[in-house]
Amino acid sequence: MFTRAFWSAALERAIKTAAQSAVLVIGADQFDALAVSWPEVGGFALGGFVLSVLTSVGSDAISSKDGPSLTNSEHLG
Repeated sequence: MFTRAFWSAALERAIKTAAQSAVLVIGADQFDALAVSWPEVGGFALGGFVLSVLTSVGSDAISSKDGPSLTNSEHLG
């Protein structure tokens, strides 16, 4: 958890999760996507980002190898 490779992988996951969360909120208002509440989109994106980072840290604490993956199938270099 104290490596640059870990945080690089964890940040990539968190950014992807934040984007997915934002798209979820925008898509939920499919009838008028332009009228979506942008603070709400930002809140969901931030929440997804934080949860992803916490999941990565928790996975590292549980798994036997360094990395944000719980299954240890990812090799960080």
